[in-house]
This record gives sequence, C-alpha cells and structure tokens, in this order.
Amino acid sequence: MVALPQADLSVTTVAEIVRLAVAPVFLLSGIGAFLNVCANRLSRIVDRSRAVEPMLLESRGAEHDRWLAEMKVIDRRMSLVSWAISLSVLSAVLICLVVALLFGASLTRVHVGTAIALLFTASMFAIGAGFAVFLVETRLGSRSVRVRSELLQHTVDDGG
Repeated sequence: MVALPQADLSVTTVAEIVRLAVAPVFLLSGIGAFLNVCANRLSRIVDRSRAVEPMLLESRGAEHDRWLAEMKVIDRRMSLVSWAISLSVLSAVLICLVVALLFGASLTRVHVGTAIALLFTASMFAIGAGFAVFLVETRLGSRSVRVRSELLQHTVDDGG
C-alpha cells in the first residue's frame, strides 16, 4: 500500500486551502449568470417557434415561404443557444474539477499542477467558445427581426 505524505491539517492551513480553492468558484457564479441568460433566450425562441408553427401550417404561397424561412432561422437559433449552453456547462464542470483538485492536492500534497492548469485552460476555451456561439446567435436573431420593406412603405387611405 502506498502511503500518502502527511499534510498539516490545522485550522489555519485548511482555511488557507479553502480560500485558494474557492477563488475559481466566483467564475462559476458568472457562468451561472450566463447560463440563465442563455436559458431565457432559448425560452423566448421556443415561444416564437410555437407562435409561428400554426401560421406556417395555415399559410400558402409567398406568405408560407416567409414563415418557413423564419422557422428555419428559429431552428438554427435554438441549435446555437443549445451549443452555447453545452459549452458553458462543460466550462463549469471543468472549473469544479479544478476546485476539487486544488483542494485535494493541497490536503494530500500530491503534485497535480499541470492537470489543474490544463483543466483551467480547457475551461477558458469552453466558455470562450460558448460566448462566441452566443454572439453568432444574437447576430442571427437581430438580422432575422428586420422589417420587410413593403411594410415600411405601406400607407392607409383615410377613406374620406
């Protein structure tokens, strides 16, 4: 059986370990806020798809083509937000592993600095990719809300 090196488990030592290991938890808070934004955005996109679906099914001709094009954009946006959520959750899981390894390594004096650095770097890549995908989705969403030119030129007769 392999004996682990003895660690100093005094209250001040454990308090210092907790202080160091908990620092990345603030990053988890930010990721959680971003996940909330993504979930709200996904909810609005799903609501829009539910509103468009009956109009798509009842329409014909050019109107049908417009609704179908919108539904395709909605589908793409749902996919992008889902990817942003998945990447953000991956980043959060990696940060949790970093915290666990920081705490565990400090208590057992096991040298896992390289693993911690790699996990943290991977977490930053994951959240960065999540932000980038979210940016693409927001750009796609803002482009899809353009007002059709025929509506901007529409006039109403006074009838008088």
